[in-house]
Amino acid sequence: MLTRRGFASLCVRAGIISPYFPGAVLALSAQAARAEDTTRPNEDFAPITPEMLESAAIVAGIKLTDEQRHMVMDIVNDQRDSLRTVRSLPLDHTVAPAMVFDPRPAHFVMPSPVAQQMHMSAAPDVAALAKNESALTFATVRELAELVRTHKLKPTTLTRLSLERLKQLDPKLHCVVNLTEARALAQAEAADKEIAAGKYRGPLHGIPWGAKDLLDVKGYPTTWGGRGMEQQSFDADATVVQRLDAAGAVLVAKLSLGALAMGDVWYGGTTRNPWNLMQGSSGSSAGPASAVSAGCLPFAIGSETLGSISSPSTRCGVTGYRPSFGFVPRTGAMPLSWSMDKLGPIARSVEDCALVMSHIFGPDGVDHSVHEASFVWDAKYDWRKLRIGYFTDTFAEPTWKAPERKKDESDADFAKRTAASQASFARRLYDAKYDRATLDVLKRMGITLIPVELPKLPWGAMVSPLEAEGAASFDQLTLSGRDALLNGQSAHDWPNLFRAARFYPAVDYVQAMRARSLGIAAMKKLFDQVDIVAATSSSTQLTATNLTGHPAIIVPNGLRGADAPAPRSLQETNDGNTGGPGTPVSITFLAGLYNDARLLAFANAYQQAAGFLGLHPKL
Repeated sequence: MLTRRGFASLCVRAGIISPYFPGAVLALSAQAARAEDTTRPNEDFAPITPEMLESAAIVAGIKLTDEQRHMVMDIVNDQRDSLRTVRSLPLDHTVAPAMVFDPRPAHFVMPSPVAQQMHMSAAPDVAALAKNESALTFATVRELAELVRTHKLKPTTLTRLSLERLKQLDPKLHCVVNLTEARALAQAEAADKEIAAGKYRGPLHGIPWGAKDLLDVKGYPTTWGGRGMEQQSFDADATVVQRLDAAGAVLVAKLSLGALAMGDVWYGGTTRNPWNLMQGSSGSSAGPASAVSAGCLPFAIGSETLGSISSPSTRCGVTGYRPSFGFVPRTGAMPLSWSMDKLGPIARSVEDCALVMSHIFGPDGVDHSVHEASFVWDAKYDWRKLRIGYFTDTFAEPTWKAPERKKDESDADFAKRTAASQASFARRLYDAKYDRATLDVLKRMGITLIPVELPKLPWGAMVSPLEAEGAASFDQLTLSGRDALLNGQSAHDWPNLFRAARFYPAVDYVQAMRARSLGIAAMKKLFDQVDIVAATSSSTQLTATNLTGHPAIIVPNGLRGADAPAPRSLQETNDGNTGGPGTPVSITFLAGLYNDARLLAFANAYQQAAGFLGLHPKL
């Protein structure tokens, strides 16, 4: 059998230079097999014919002579057999590629470990809090930890309060996939006894939390939000679940995510934004953000591949932290993109996120992307010595450019499109004042801001590997046809994106990863100039930093006023129903790789100075 290199060499000699060609041929072969027998599975191929090669050549944008078609036909048939053999291997979701993504650029020096213990903020005054059950629901982890440590609040009481609130509000929020009530009560009772006996484990001991339902929890379903996967379960806890168990935290619920980590729509419905129940909570960490925002849980674990912590944290007005890539093990988490997936906490405060991170970071010996790196939380860190930058272009006053009229466009259609553009601009203009207010707060903190620019690279064009890796991870879902069970079936939902990814060539996957190397090098130059960068949450930085693995902390930044422009759509849970009066906005802070602790220390200082820490919806 000819090797891949031999096949590529022959294709070149035959004048076939497009790497799309093999995928096009195999797609036509599979289509022909299904046409002959509709009961055949998608992975079956019919013998490849000269006519298929001709059609594939048209798809690939190349020309083949009769001689060239006959030269490659036998080899492409052999290639088809090789693919079928690989597909027959037991490649379940626990099998990662042999290649491991490393965001560290050339000559990168890992930040030196800090040889000190964690330093939390000063103990808060919680005497009044202990007597106010409604206030407890929106207390921070730091405040609850002090109540538990000083025996003013039992873990069982706190756990039952979370369970009751989830049961009360979930019919409105649709944020719970499954409660882990029996497990939670057993953990809480054990925590009661340990703490009473003087065996206090630390600030997470007895604190309830929720897991995005892509984290394995033994004895409970892990559904990934997908219809047809409601009873899927695994025999071991995810690493982060094990580590939070060891810290004494109490898992009370598996929380919703958009199906296979896209958006906020799962098989149970659309998870809602507690600030406006007509809106979705955004995704894909939809349930974690919604539940924390609504006061159901002090914190949750979410995940981000390309905005899945940032977007729902912004929508729901909570604090979301996306660690450096390779800081938190993903063992036992649904893989969407091995080179981009990251796990991180969603909570009410920056310090809460830091307390959680203190217990979940570091290698586990299974996820080979995780590096030995230091994370020591110090609430008293001297952030004044840091160099603080900001992306000048994203904080600039927005300007409106009238759309150009399309050829043969009617007056009515052009007027409608112009009005929509003006309305979109009005929303951007309104929100920009919150972004600029961040700069005012930073200046009041005594910071001299350094103007910087995001490296000018085609960041959006580098994202296709995400879809290719996702298609590989869910290969059997596509080949078996079970992808038809998922809620979303539009052109931009996973079933179609996974199918389209089969036409994404291996050569161009490698080229995109090489482009990411350019991005990594460019971001290193940026963070040689500054230690922290302030950025608008929905700008291009979100794509860039997810591709390069840099950490981000998303902080609530205020509420839109009654004068805010209306959303693009007022229809319930419509994608255009975002923003509008009384909804939260956020700001994002970024840092160099594995400088997460000082990023959070600075963001904590900002959060205290900005004064939006106590914001919560009035459900």
